[in-house]
Amino acid sequence: MTPSSEIGGKPGLDLSVTFAGISLKNPIIAASGTFGYGVEFEDVVHLDKLGGFVVKGLSREPMIGNPPPRLWETAAGMLNAIGLQNIGATAFLQEKLSRLRQIKNIVIFANVFGYSREDYERTIEILNDGEGIAAYELNVSCPNTAHGGLQFGGDPRSLDEVVTTAKRVAQRPLIVKLSPNVTSIAQMAHIAQEAGADAISLINTFVAMAIDPDTRKPRIANVTAGLSGPAIKPIALRMVYDAAHAVNIPVIGMGGISTAADVVEFMLAGATAVQIGTASYWDPCATEKIVDDLQRWCDNRGVTRLADLTGGLIVE
Repeated sequence: MTPSSEIGGKPGLDLSVTFAGISLKNPIIAASGTFGYGVEFEDVVHLDKLGGFVVKGLSREPMIGNPPPRLWETAAGMLNAIGLQNIGATAFLQEKLSRLRQIKNIVIFANVFGYSREDYERTIEILNDGEGIAAYELNVSCPNTAHGGLQFGGDPRSLDEVVTTAKRVAQRPLIVKLSPNVTSIAQMAHIAQEAGADAISLINTFVAMAIDPDTRKPRIANVTAGLSGPAIKPIALRMVYDAAHAVNIPVIGMGGISTAADVVEFMLAGATAVQIGTASYWDPCATEKIVDDLQRWCDNRGVTRLADLTGGLIVE
């Protein structure tokens, strides 16, 4: 249990959660792709105050991503088609991880991406040599790349194969990040579990687009992009609920979370922890503020152990 003097709540308040053998001081995790490699936020956010954070997607070799424009604000949301731009797994170990390890009391998750099963396998093998990584988040759901991503997360057989491959070489717990662009999220969650996932995270973004009516051209150079933000929260909440009822492994929920009440909703739906992404774009301190708000929410309602809320939805 995290001492109340450290979390700022009333005596006895316990915000800690545990999944796949990993203990977090609270359930708030900064999502991949919205928090850089973590070091970019160390002068803005008290990283040690968060439950953890997921570094941006790492691939076997560096990736330059998609051409601009790559972002577009929508009503209650955002379109992005960054295309998993990153420095590559080897450079991450050499240039970023050693610096992150100097920050005490932080939990680091590495998001892993590949164009093929062999890419996923090799990327994980590289990262296995990195000290200080708590777990891998297998990204099988990015809609903004020409290959990989959805071809794994949208097809049951491909999902089974890539998770099995990753699990065989991973020396750390494996979290599988699922796509909402499927017919049955419950089916895909079950497949991930049977293939060896230690936990699942969901949802990634929805395939979407925007058009400039004056130029008659797409707002995003990639034409389509991933929709995130508060607009998708009700759908994400339903999918977390469906997935949590389909598996026996922990579920990490995400999709439009921007308040402490949102966090509680996802936990009641079955999530053990949550990830916050788009909110960090309009407020870089959003994750830290939500931790504070969550403490106050618990204090005001007499909740002493936050983990007890997971799966606590009352359906009459």
